[in-house]
Amino acid sequence: MKGIKFRLIVMNFLIFAVWGAYLCSLGVYLDNIDLDAKIGSFFAIQGIVSLFMPALMGIVADRWIPAQKLLGICHFLAAIFMAMAGYMGMQYGSDIRFGQIFPYYAISVAFFMPTIALGNSVSYNALSKAGLDIVKSFPPIRVFGTIGFIASMWIVNFTGYKDSYMQLYLSAAWSVILGFYAFTLPACPVNKNVQKGSVVDALGLRAFALFKEKKMCIFFIFSFLLGMCLQVTNGFATTYLDDFGFNPDYANAFIVKHNVFLSSISQISETLCILLIPFFLRRYGIKKVMIISFMAWFLRFAFLGAGGPEGFGLVLLILSMIVYGVAFDFFNISGSLFVDQNTDVSIRNSAQGVFMMMTNGFGATIGAYAAGWVVKHFIGGIDGIKNFSELILGWSNAWYTFAVFALVVGILFAIVFKENYNTKLVK
Repeated sequence: MKGIKFRLIVMNFLIFAVWGAYLCSLGVYLDNIDLDAKIGSFFAIQGIVSLFMPALMGIVADRWIPAQKLLGICHFLAAIFMAMAGYMGMQYGSDIRFGQIFPYYAISVAFFMPTIALGNSVSYNALSKAGLDIVKSFPPIRVFGTIGFIASMWIVNFTGYKDSYMQLYLSAAWSVILGFYAFTLPACPVNKNVQKGSVVDALGLRAFALFKEKKMCIFFIFSFLLGMCLQVTNGFATTYLDDFGFNPDYANAFIVKHNVFLSSISQISETLCILLIPFFLRRYGIKKVMIISFMAWFLRFAFLGAGGPEGFGLVLLILSMIVYGVAFDFFNISGSLFVDQNTDVSIRNSAQGVFMMMTNGFGATIGAYAAGWVVKHFIGGIDGIKNFSELILGWSNAWYTFAVFALVVGILFAIVFKENYNTKLVK
């Protein structure tokens, strides 16, 4: 297990580099090829496949294929289909139709989404084998996942890939590298000794029994609600910043020309906030950490709504990017650690899959479609505008709607989730 931290750092860097190549820039590319009306569908599919793929791959990893090998297999398949999506973009250019690119993209995403949970499981297993404190050791390792995400964003921004299919090729290239690397990682256990006569165990569905536990059921429900926030800014933030370019006075503004770079401040903030997680979890417990996350999402959306391309408005946009680190990490990373330390070792891969299903599955799917509806309601679709002032006012109203949602759900969580649910993470 020598050098295990460095090996996990490389794995996390690669996993999120795959995602960062397109997640925050795909909307710009789709707008460029006149598929802006389909942005919601491209981001919602990440949620749809997360309804079943992370849980399914978690079951496979628990029962049949070691998690590190399954991680590699998933990335090889993701690379193939993402490269095909990129090829279709190259072949048809601005004449491409939704049905010519979306199926390949969707299949690629279906194999990628489970790898976030698989990567967590590989990390937790390796750290445990090395006798290291997972809560203390994992966050600094996970920081490099965010650094990988940022690296891809910067490559996409400064090469001009944000407007083209090349971002899809970049993602595929990272996946190929990770596919080979995953097979060199420490072996994860599989549990093939299933009690005969148990249909639940035979199908690997034991992790779903966690919904019978009150604390886990409530936690998963609010994970779903918070998960609705995840894809809102990923799908629409860069497009929103791009739309300031409709005003000739702002056409060459930094936030328009380098909107993907500006968005990367969110990920830079993540790298710092991840390091705070061990302290906050041990000092305050999962309930207060989650409440902080809800409030950070409220500020994230509110600052976007009040922001602008210059002066105090620009300060608010930058603050929105900074607060994202707290919003994302204090929910996503802390939640994953909470699930890991409150489930039996025999179902931990499956449990991580269930957590992904609730957040990036049900939450992200409903959130993406709801966000698309809200945006369309306030601005009549990205192209359905009359003038610049109406466009920006519509965007502001949409962001304020998302802010109110995060605030209300956060208050409900504070009321419903009891302090005595914090268990192991505060010891």
